[in-house]
Amino acid sequence: MKTVLEQFTNNLTSHAKLFAIALFVFAMLLPQVKVSASEKGFQQPEFAIGFWVDPPVDNKADMRYKEIADANFTLVLGLYGPQNLNQIQQQVALCKKYGLNVLVRARKEPVEPLPDDPCCWGYMIKDEPSTKEFKELAAVVERNRQARPDKMSFINLFPNYASKKQLQADSYDEYVSKFVEVVKPQVLCMDHYPRFRPDRGDPMPKYRDNLVTLKNVSEKAGIPFWMFFNVMPYGPHTNPTEAQIRWQIFTSVAYGAKGVLYFCYYTPRGGEFPKGGAIIDINDRKTGHYEQAKRINAELKNLGPVLMKLKPVKVINLEGKKEYSGQTLAGTALASLRVAERNDPSLDVEVGTFKHQDGRDGVMIVNNSITYAIWPTLTFDAPMDKVVEIDKQNGKEITVYDESPDIPGLQISLDPGDGRLFLIKK
Repeated sequence: MKTVLEQFTNNLTSHAKLFAIALFVFAMLLPQVKVSASEKGFQQPEFAIGFWVDPPVDNKADMRYKEIADANFTLVLGLYGPQNLNQIQQQVALCKKYGLNVLVRARKEPVEPLPDDPCCWGYMIKDEPSTKEFKELAAVVERNRQARPDKMSFINLFPNYASKKQLQADSYDEYVSKFVEVVKPQVLCMDHYPRFRPDRGDPMPKYRDNLVTLKNVSEKAGIPFWMFFNVMPYGPHTNPTEAQIRWQIFTSVAYGAKGVLYFCYYTPRGGEFPKGGAIIDINDRKTGHYEQAKRINAELKNLGPVLMKLKPVKVINLEGKKEYSGQTLAGTALASLRVAERNDPSLDVEVGTFKHQDGRDGVMIVNNSITYAIWPTLTFDAPMDKVVEIDKQNGKEITVYDESPDIPGLQISLDPGDGRLFLIKK
């Protein structure tokens, strides 16, 4: 019996046969070709914990970058610190030394002269562009992709309270969707800074709305999203408490964020920020936000490996009641959520639901109160031997601990603005 190759070349000339054989061999090898990491494009390797305004790269740089690492950050956005290529290279070397990742400043210039170290995730291109800039930015992103296929081009978007004039779009959803369609980013990101002031109304609904847009658009595009949040006083913004910082972070995580970014780390100079008050002040002193960020970031680093394996499903906001059950919690892996005792205040919580890579359901519960802790009673829709919590102190799966064994059911506590993550096998 003739082989497939013999049948294919039977009636061809000798030269044609040689060409046909070459094509045949090439075709047979194609299924065995492996796609390299660079050909896949940028793939986010870990949960991003970063910030706006990096410190100067000067004779104190080593101390400064050790402080960043000690505060449990994982990513430096290198927009302000380095002033030239030598300092950019020094910044990358410091990040490598202290186990940090970095996005270095590139703007719209070619990236070939810039560092290509593995700790360099990519290049910062633009902050808060309008739709009129998308076409030009798309060309920059594609050029960078061709030059450094495994690096990302980082562009941060306006929040949903930006004006139509700033967006150059009829709606915020149109603005974000068009950005993804035209620019084709590797990560979707924007900044939203709630005003936690009693005289300015409740800032939480608009923050959630912004997260809904990012969640929906990023899922459709198949890319992760990150979120900038506020950590300093300026203009009409009060100085955020730790509870307010936690709420901004854990609410973002509940909606599926794969990165959170502080505004700001190093206090920027200028008329807009006379109060100072970022994580590091203008005289290089740590403010109270340093220890707050260090605590919260340690928890995020421990949760991070699991968070990167979770696909967000849906989020529900529960307000004003002492008990939730039935259809209200459908699809959340919770059968009921209620106060531990009748005289407890109503539960205001965010419930984010996920699907783990291994098939388990995930649920994150966030306390929407930034003034008091809650002590709810939970009932999962699976036996308790199928439920684990991800310990924020070490990242391990642990048995869910009943914090009030004298009260019927399972009780957990949530500090103001805090969140806890559970996995359920059904």
